[in-house]
Amino acid sequence: MGAGAQELLIRNATVHTAGAQGTLKNADVLVSGGTVRAVGTGLSAPAGAQVVDAQGRSVTPTLFGGITEIGLEEVSGEKDTVDNTLALGADTKQMTVRPEFDVTLAYNPDSILVPVTRIEGIGWTLLGAGTATGGSIVAGQGGIVRLDGSADPIGPRELFLRIGGDAAGLSGNSRAAQWMILDQLIDEVRGRISPDANAALLTPAGRAALAKYIGGGGRVVVEVDRAADIRQLLRWSQRHNVRVAIAGGAEAWRVAPMLASAKVPVFVNPLGNLPSDFDKLGSTMENAARLRAAGVQVGFTQAGDASHNARKIRQLAGNAVANGLAWEDGLAGLTRVPAETFGVADRLGTIAPGKRADLVLWSGDPLEVNAVALQVWMDGRAIPMRSRQTELRDRYLKTAAPAADGGLPRAYPASGR
Repeated sequence: MGAGAQELLIRNATVHTAGAQGTLKNADVLVSGGTVRAVGTGLSAPAGAQVVDAQGRSVTPTLFGGITEIGLEEVSGEKDTVDNTLALGADTKQMTVRPEFDVTLAYNPDSILVPVTRIEGIGWTLLGAGTATGGSIVAGQGGIVRLDGSADPIGPRELFLRIGGDAAGLSGNSRAAQWMILDQLIDEVRGRISPDANAALLTPAGRAALAKYIGGGGRVVVEVDRAADIRQLLRWSQRHNVRVAIAGGAEAWRVAPMLASAKVPVFVNPLGNLPSDFDKLGSTMENAARLRAAGVQVGFTQAGDASHNARKIRQLAGNAVANGLAWEDGLAGLTRVPAETFGVADRLGTIAPGKRADLVLWSGDPLEVNAVALQVWMDGRAIPMRSRQTELRDRYLKTAAPAADGGLPRAYPASGR
């Protein structure tokens, strides 16, 4: 239970539970002790509870921010503030494979990106490990963090891989070599290659870390786009019983039945429409809709600067809906699907009794860019709807006092006068 959790009744809302109850009109959400106690109509508020009249507006669970470096990256152009990649080797001839690398150890809950993201209705994100020259296609581990100021991640760790043309520079400029490397790593984990062999790639800690993801263990998140590479990934994962999820998947729709059969969720970028490289020749804004129609569980994640622009993930979901995805599936891709995929569905992703009371009241349709989060609650506690960005906005909107009256330029805070 979060500090300051309280009794709360949100009344007369359109409650998008993202779960078994679906969408409920003119409904109430009762919160006690930081968790949802009841969802229904005509609920009574306990003595002393805060009562909020939603006036028919939408209430959702807090949204998933995608795979980001929030709290791992403060200024993307300043390397001293970026902690999501490992590059111990000098170049590609000195590849280092360290699956034991865990980016969550560098998470900073006091990052200014946390409140910037949170007041937009984003309550949790998956910290992802990235690849770099001197590293390998095995990026390392990450995990889910709630953007409530908590210092520690929740749920299991995820392992991150990068496959395809964009990662070929990490595998001797050959995408075929990526499968050779991955098979060797499996052989090392299973003892078919001695730890002290000249060709061995893993440290003892690395073997122990990777072993947790082989044979039906933890989830492996694979950044991959080309249909041919996805097909090889499915064969590799089935051969070694590896539970995978796909991030990107620009051409995933082309192998949608295979993905559905293998129960592999795909986290797409629905703004991808034109082929930005040769792995994405089949890009289409209907990717999400086609995948879902085939039975694939679809979530969302951004390309590019996802950490500083996490709020845009709602636009991604809305764009997928505009191109054929059902609205309910658009919301699920920001809530239930990532919660189930990354092992936190017992706490997050839906509004249901027993779940954390991480909730958002919206001014309009949460998948429309003209809607804003009016209030965010985490553990039933109202979050201050304030961030560094809103403080700068308010400072510069103020009318400066004339210099004759002792005024200073608007950049100066009032305390400096």
